[in-house]
Amino acid sequence: MTIGMPRIDRLPADQRGLTIGDFLVPIRVSERMYTRARHLALVLIGVLLITLGAYIYFYLPGNPVPFTFQTFGVLLSAGALGFRRGIAASALYLLIGAIGLPVFAGGKHGLDIVLGATGGYLVGFVLASAIVGRLAELGWDRTISGAIGAMLFGSLAIYAVGVPWLAVVAFGGDFSKAYEQGMATFLWWDALKLALAAAAFPAAWWFVGRRPGDR
Repeated sequence: MTIGMPRIDRLPADQRGLTIGDFLVPIRVSERMYTRARHLALVLIGVLLITLGAYIYFYLPGNPVPFTFQTFGVLLSAGALGFRRGIAASALYLLIGAIGLPVFAGGKHGLDIVLGATGGYLVGFVLASAIVGRLAELGWDRTISGAIGAMLFGSLAIYAVGVPWLAVVAFGGDFSKAYEQGMATFLWWDALKLALAAAAFPAAWWFVGRRPGDR
């Protein structure tokens, strides 16, 4: 007896590497732009999405990790931009925050935030962008089940870096406390963001498929 495994690659060869970001801007518009300028514009849009998510936040008393929409911005931008542009957007976001632009949660900035208690989540954004972006290039975002799977893997990647980092920096290596305050508390919140991001992609592909004359 063999156990069927889900296919990693869900697209024909001629469609691999294309993401929704390549189609939402009409081709007749994008053709007027240089390729590098178009990629840069998309990356900057990704940075803006993550930054806007950082300004939607609140803290629970005694918890150093805020509730934000940053993860939503990371997952959405990575799925829309793909592997390289998704990594570029999250890495650029991390860089500009580290050098002093107020793009982190609540307008915070600086290298001390990156190296602080929540820095692991910020670094995890880059890993999550790589995973979600690559899965989007392989077609996972074109169905609701695939999109949910991609977003779930991306969310877990953020926790995989963020929770151990939090344990070491904030709780003296107490992983159980880091899990409680840095993951368990946020699962329902992240489930909402994951569902919103996952639903956006099949809807966007449906829109592109219905739009005449731009593909």
